[in-house]
Amino acid sequence: MGEDEGRMGLSFHQLHIFYTVATRGSFSAAAQTLHMTQPAVTMQIQALEEYFGTKLLHRSTKKLNLSEAGQKLLPYAKRCLDLVRETEEMMSNYTLDLQGRLKLAASLTIGEYALPHLLGAFAKQHPQLDIQLQIMNTSQIVAGVRSQHLHLGLVEAPVTETDIHVEAVMEDELMLITPRDHPLMNAEKVRLEDVMQYPFVLRETGSGTRIVMEEALRACGADPAKLRVVMELGSTGAVKSAVEAGIGITMLSPSVVRHEQALGLVHVLRIESLRIKRQFYAVHAQAGLLSLPATTFMTYLRTRQEKEWLP
Repeated sequence: MGEDEGRMGLSFHQLHIFYTVATRGSFSAAAQTLHMTQPAVTMQIQALEEYFGTKLLHRSTKKLNLSEAGQKLLPYAKRCLDLVRETEEMMSNYTLDLQGRLKLAASLTIGEYALPHLLGAFAKQHPQLDIQLQIMNTSQIVAGVRSQHLHLGLVEAPVTETDIHVEAVMEDELMLITPRDHPLMNAEKVRLEDVMQYPFVLRETGSGTRIVMEEALRACGADPAKLRVVMELGSTGAVKSAVEAGIGITMLSPSVVRHEQALGLVHVLRIESLRIKRQFYAVHAQAGLLSLPATTFMTYLRTRQEKEWLP
């Protein structure tokens, strides 16, 4: 057997490991992401270097750097990773007997109000699939997908970490929520200047919902500091209860109050000349490949209409 015949060929697995090491910045972080031992990661990188006959990484006690050859290889490795992802996404349209486990996490508004309806319909399509959903804050979700203890996360604000893939999957809208028999119910048009005269009940400063609302007010020339905020609460459920009790009005997604609205406990109104739109985002590890259940669920999310998120 000649030398060329005995040499192992280039594998996608090796390119995936190389890309993960390069983007995570260390062998130990890559091993954690890939659920491999560190020696196994090292061995695969060494095999790749032997295949190309050149060093791809320069190792030191403090830092790992790409060689010139490694820098040239990195975009090709990413293209291979992207192509495999695209292939799996395309084929997931034809997946019928989906099995295994789908580990999801979502931030509060998505996980409690928007996602369950969609997730229930998806589960009916794939009854053999074990679906696990956890409610977490954004930083916990990012940590979970980065370590790949979670397959996929859904958050209410874009994530800026370079090792996290972010994709907008749905648009939501905040609208005015009032208690029953509120004076604004009799107005022909609900104007922002009139709305700002009434007491407000809001989520705490820094919450995603409040940030989106305040940015929209500034965009249309209104000062959020001039809102008559009589109560700040740490959960959407508490805000709803306070509005029902007549303490104040608020701005929330209609999905959050659909049951209360159906019972006549609150009313949903549109403010003239003010549209408060926000995106929901899916996040997963940039370096990792999504499992088939996660890929199939992502394909499912991309094809949903807003009315299916917010019945």
